[in-house]
Amino acid sequence: METTNNKVVKINSSLPNEDKPSKAFRSKKEERRYWILLITLIVLGGLAAFGLLVYNNPVPVDSPSFIPVVERRLDALTAMFIAVICQSLATVAFQSVTNNRIITPSLLGFEALYSTIQTSTMFYFGASVFIGFSGTGPFLTQVIIMIVLCLVLYGWLLSGKYGNLQLMLLVGIIIGTGLRSLSSFMRKLLAPSEFDVLQARLFGSVNNADPEYFHIAIPIVIIVALLLLVYSKRLNVMSLGKDIASSLGVNYRFSVIYVLVLVSILMSVSTALVGPLTFFGFLVATLSYQLAQTYDHRYIFPMALASGFLILSGAYFIMYHVFNAQGVVSVIIEMVGGITFLVIILRRKTL
Repeated sequence: METTNNKVVKINSSLPNEDKPSKAFRSKKEERRYWILLITLIVLGGLAAFGLLVYNNPVPVDSPSFIPVVERRLDALTAMFIAVICQSLATVAFQSVTNNRIITPSLLGFEALYSTIQTSTMFYFGASVFIGFSGTGPFLTQVIIMIVLCLVLYGWLLSGKYGNLQLMLLVGIIIGTGLRSLSSFMRKLLAPSEFDVLQARLFGSVNNADPEYFHIAIPIVIIVALLLLVYSKRLNVMSLGKDIASSLGVNYRFSVIYVLVLVSILMSVSTALVGPLTFFGFLVATLSYQLAQTYDHRYIFPMALASGFLILSGAYFIMYHVFNAQGVVSVIIEMVGGITFLVIILRRKTL
C-alpha cells in the first residue's frame, strides 16, 4: 500500500503545475531580444519624429516664427501617430480573428467607401462644395457611415444561423469592388481641374488631416486601442481557430463581432483622417510577427506600434529631406506593402 501511494505521489509530482502561467517566449534569450528590438525601434522612431519637427526648418531657432513652424509640423506628426495606432492594431486584431495573416481590414471596403464619398461630393456638388467639405461635421459623417455599413455587414452575415466569417469577407470584397467601379465611373466624367483636386485627397497622406479633427479622433482612438489591448488574452485564444476557442469556453461569435466593431472604428477614423492606406497595416503586421516571434498579443501590439511609427515617420523624413518628394510617401509605402503581400502569397501558394 505504501509503495502504491509513493508511485502516486511521484506521478503527481511529475505533472506540470496547472497554476504556472504559460510564457510568451520560449527562452530568456528570445525575451531579451524582443525588448532590445522594441527599445531600438522606439528610439529610432523618436529620432525620426524629432527630425521631422526641427530638421531643415527654414526659420532660425531664435526667431519668434520657429515655434509656429514646429507646431504645424507637430500636427502632421499627430496625424501620423493616430494613423499608426489605427492601422497597426486593427490589422493585427483582424488577422487574429480571421486566423489568416495575409489579409487586411481593407477587404471590408473602407477605402472604397471613402473614395466613393469623396468622388460623389465632387461629382454632384462641384469643386466649391468639395473644398468646403471639411470640418467636424463631414469627418464624423464619413466615420459614422463606414461604421454603420460594417455593423450592417456583421449583423447580417455573422449573427444569423449560418453566420460565416469567410462569407462576410467575400461580400466585403464584392461591395468594395462595386464602390470602386462606381467612383471610377464618376471620376471619368469630371472636368480635368476637378479631377486634379479630387485626386490629391484620394492619396493617403498625413497632410490631408485637419487638426480640427484631433479632439474627436484622439479620444476615440485611445479608448478603442485600450479595449483591444485589454482583450489581448482573448485574442490569443481566438487566433487558434473557432473550434479550439469554443472548446476553451470562448463565446466565439460574440468575440468576433466585438473585435470587428473595434477594428471598423479604428479603420474608419484612420481612413477619414488621412485617406486610404491599403497595404500599410499589412506591412506593419507582417514585420511585427517576424520581430516579436511570439503568439502573445500583449507583445505583438507594442511591436506593431513601434515598427509602424518608425516606418511612417522614417519614410516621411527620408522622402521629405533626402529626395524632396513629399507627395510620393504613401505611394512608396503602398508599393512596398503590395510587393510584400505578393511575396508572401507566392511563398505560401495559398490565401
